[in-house]
Amino acid sequence: MEKLLGSLSRGFVVVMSAPAGTGKTTLARMLIDEFPSVTESISCTTRPIRPGEIADKDYHFMTEAQFQEKEKEGQFLEHATVFGQHYGTLKEHVEKKLHQGQHVLLVIDTQGAVQLKKMNYPAVYIFIRPPSMAELRTRLFNRKTEAEEHIEERLAWAEKELEMATHYDYIVTNDNLHSAYEILRSILIAEEHKTKRYHERKSNK
Repeated sequence: MEKLLGSLSRGFVVVMSAPAGTGKTTLARMLIDEFPSVTESISCTTRPIRPGEIADKDYHFMTEAQFQEKEKEGQFLEHATVFGQHYGTLKEHVEKKLHQGQHVLLVIDTQGAVQLKKMNYPAVYIFIRPPSMAELRTRLFNRKTEAEEHIEERLAWAEKELEMATHYDYIVTNDNLHSAYEILRSILIAEEHKTKRYHERKSNK
């Protein structure tokens, strides 16, 4: 019986972006929990570790000098500066997972996603929208992880991110987590079964 996901000899990249507080991390983890063939690329960042985060699981935390060295050596697939902190995706990690037949989630900022899109990097580009800016404001305040001025800064940036959604292949509105997840998983399943990937299928006999 053919799998819903996980039948390709080489996986594909799924780029997911969304304003902070939209639920992209929750949705990504739901995919990973349901499908063993889906994994998330761990981004590198210079920002401080937050309470509850685990180094090398949530992010590869590094100094400014370490990040700049990797950037200079061309180790990043994409990188961006967000609120004064650097974020980047390591090429080596992504390629390794793809060769293992894994679908790699890049949960990244719109700046990095648009970089990849302009390079015609082969990926499925998905933007997660909040139901409204008012709802997004409520979610950010309820998280209680940042000072009010930082929340206002994030909301201002979210307005710009929403304008960049047109660069993506799919837009999913997360007004209901269950519905948003069903749409998201259906996109990945459909992408794996595209005609162009037929000859990449693993033999299940």
